[in-house]
Amino acid sequence: MSRRCHVTARFCPPPAELAPYFTTFYLAEIDPPEGGSVSDFLHPEWGNLRFVDGPGLRACNHAGQTVEDVRFVATGPSTRALRFAVPRCRIWGVGLLPLGWARFVGHRAADLADGVVDGHDHSAFARFAPLADSLFGATPDPQAEYARIAAHFLAQPAVPKLDVTRITAIHAALVDPAVARVEQLADRVGASSRTIERICAHAFGFSPKQLLRRQRFMRSLSQYMLDPSLKWVGALDGHYHDQAQFVREFNAFMGMSPRQYARQPHPILDAFVSERARLQGSAVQTLDPPR
Repeated sequence: MSRRCHVTARFCPPPAELAPYFTTFYLAEIDPPEGGSVSDFLHPEWGNLRFVDGPGLRACNHAGQTVEDVRFVATGPSTRALRFAVPRCRIWGVGLLPLGWARFVGHRAADLADGVVDGHDHSAFARFAPLADSLFGATPDPQAEYARIAAHFLAQPAVPKLDVTRITAIHAALVDPAVARVEQLADRVGASSRTIERICAHAFGFSPKQLLRRQRFMRSLSQYMLDPSLKWVGALDGHYHDQAQFVREFNAFMGMSPRQYARQPHPILDAFVSERARLQGSAVQTLDPPR
């Protein structure tokens, strides 16, 4: 009988100066059985940068956009699952909060929403290519690698006219389970719907309505992943009208039914979700509050 895939997840908080911009810096060490590869699905999330030490990975989004054998994978904010396959490797990930996207990427998030690209080949991520090229040494050294990531972002120039107050207010409203409608979000932020739509397109990637739908879905999915004994009914967010609505939403966000998802192995995400919840307080990055 072949052994199971071994996955180690390590979460490292960014330096205090960078805390408002990132979910976390995280290191995944993945060892599939018998020298093969392992597949899993990324849930909807904020933008991410992933740097690979070892053979490159493969990723494909719902629209068929695919990257192959890539060692610097960049993804925009997403509302759709992303399929990926990795061989034996180490991966450093950098999760960008909406404020971090506006601060360090700068490109309109809506233009890269649900996208996956080779970070070396896309202008939006050109400033991170030197980090990708210098991050790993001859032997693994997590402490030195973390220091290189932090130093790279600390050295990035400031972005003028960054709307910190409104981006942070929108983010805070999105992660509040009590905020279920766009009108509530607008009242909480104290800005016009047009202003909120513009800021969301720039820093969040999607309309306020779509972001609220995603948050509701991710609250339910994370509950189930942390405790499958709840079954799907027990994990449903209170804002769903019934289970049928949740099933429709599940298909829209994940490209499969809840039953299909539950039947599949999730060797990487299962390891990440429980450890992330223990250390970060939230199982998935879309539920992280602004700092």
